[in-house]
Amino acid sequence: MAKPSSLLHLLASVVTVLAISVLLGHGVIHVGASHRVYRNLQTTVESTSVKQPYRTSYHFQPPKNWINDPNGPMIYKGIYHLFYQYNPKGAVWGNIVWAHSTSTDLVNWTPHVPAIFPSQESDINGCWSGSTTILPGYKPAILYTGINPQNQQVQNLAVPKNLSDPYLIEWVKSPHNPLMAPTAANEVNASSFRDPTTAWVGPDGRWRVIIGSKRNRRGMAILYRSKDFVRWTKAQHPLHSAKNTGMWECPDFFPVSAQVPVGLDTSINGPNVKHVLKVSLDDTKHEYYTIGTYNSIADTYVPDNGSVDSDSGLRYDYGKYYASKTFFDSKNNRRILLGWINESSSVDDDIKKGWSGVHAIPRTIWLDKSGKQLVQWPILELEKLRTNQVVLPNKLIKGGTVLEVSGVTAAQADVEVSFDVKELEKAEVFDPRWTNPQMLCSQKGASVKGSLGPFGLLVMASKGLQEYTAVFFRIFKGQNKYVVLMCSDQSRSSLKNSNDKTTYGAFLDVDPLHEKLSLRTLLDHSIVESFGGGGKSCITARVYPVLAVEDGTHLHVFNNGTQSVGVPKLSAWSMKKAKIN
Repeated sequence: MAKPSSLLHLLASVVTVLAISVLLGHGVIHVGASHRVYRNLQTTVESTSVKQPYRTSYHFQPPKNWINDPNGPMIYKGIYHLFYQYNPKGAVWGNIVWAHSTSTDLVNWTPHVPAIFPSQESDINGCWSGSTTILPGYKPAILYTGINPQNQQVQNLAVPKNLSDPYLIEWVKSPHNPLMAPTAANEVNASSFRDPTTAWVGPDGRWRVIIGSKRNRRGMAILYRSKDFVRWTKAQHPLHSAKNTGMWECPDFFPVSAQVPVGLDTSINGPNVKHVLKVSLDDTKHEYYTIGTYNSIADTYVPDNGSVDSDSGLRYDYGKYYASKTFFDSKNNRRILLGWINESSSVDDDIKKGWSGVHAIPRTIWLDKSGKQLVQWPILELEKLRTNQVVLPNKLIKGGTVLEVSGVTAAQADVEVSFDVKELEKAEVFDPRWTNPQMLCSQKGASVKGSLGPFGLLVMASKGLQEYTAVFFRIFKGQNKYVVLMCSDQSRSSLKNSNDKTTYGAFLDVDPLHEKLSLRTLLDHSIVESFGGGGKSCITARVYPVLAVEDGTHLHVFNNGTQSVGVPKLSAWSMKKAKIN
């Protein structure tokens, strides 16, 4: 059911966001560094919070404490495995182990004992991120970064103790660890040498793996080769590098089909295959990826012309999303993307609630038909949690209108909506100097009236709209085409001002002249995870309302432009709670 109202006066003036914070992708509170050490807090701290309005119901998170990077995801004997960076002693980074959970559907998860924890000289000061590779004979192997007594970053190997156990509970470390280490001869930066990828086999039968690093300000993917997965030799040149990008954390390198939207095994190469190199930038806590060509003879990767090789390049997600990792799901012939969503609350608040960090919904990822970008979509298994569908049939939303969508649990929902925009000639003129979509969204928030937009959803909204998060579109008239801006505006997400309420934005490669604008948003108490244009642009945000919690949460469709916008269909589902750890 829909309840029309004229609440536009409640869309108060936009909250000014400091330009430097927007450019860095952080709010005023600096909570993004995954390796920030809180030595005074690295002991068990029990939560003082009884109410937990911000804990998720279908996004992955442990019952308590700190979580960051997803590690080594894979499928083995029909069971999905997720390892992740975890602090068993508190809600801040430290004491890191590889926690372990398994699933049959990537939605419901069963916890196990940690798979890897400090026990050798080569990892005694920490077991950091890494990846799994399936070796011949269907044998999984983990390569991971360890911190040795000299606090150098080195690469280690662990294998299952019992291959007949589909849950792979116990892992055994190689007596040859570390397999790869900084030396005076190889000139590897000992403090910037981490996060090995899934390995792949080249045409010569040797394994390859890349490890993130830097030399001065040049980020790089250091390449190693091996015949037996134990003895590794550093290549003379990196697989790829880029100037002025800083340390490359959590690199990921994988093939994508240029013909059909299916996943490929990591070792596949040949005609009609492109490659993706994704890196996580330690300096800005942004990720970016390029699409290009991998020469498996020369072991070089070259991004395609037009694929921007810097922080201003394409991202999986333009909001809170970092340390991502993909794996090939051989059972369903797809590539799955996992990512870490860190908090936007203060460290003090994290300690009070007793936990920090969640993972994004697993996404299927493939190459867009244009060949110029990737497309992502929540895995189909998630739809099993949908219940009590509410449909808003064909509506014309006039300028200045807010429509409430009732009958759905607005704090725990899945919403899909499409917009049909006429009279495109009335769009505002696009200024070619507007090259930063996040800055543009912060300047033109939900409360700033335009012509074609802002229109979209008001989610995590309180009664009376004192609090809301706006996910919306604006359409501009460029020189030769229309420009679509997608925004996630957190400026009024909470009455509590100590939270990071940065606004996020992305340009969406959709032509509104020939296709409808679509938006899907997953709502999960403190998560707003949005997919624009069928997954061409994604924005994830963390919000912590004071009023809009549990049953006090509302959902609206809105149009704050001067021109009317059609809504051919809106579907919203309440989401059941998943079984997670």
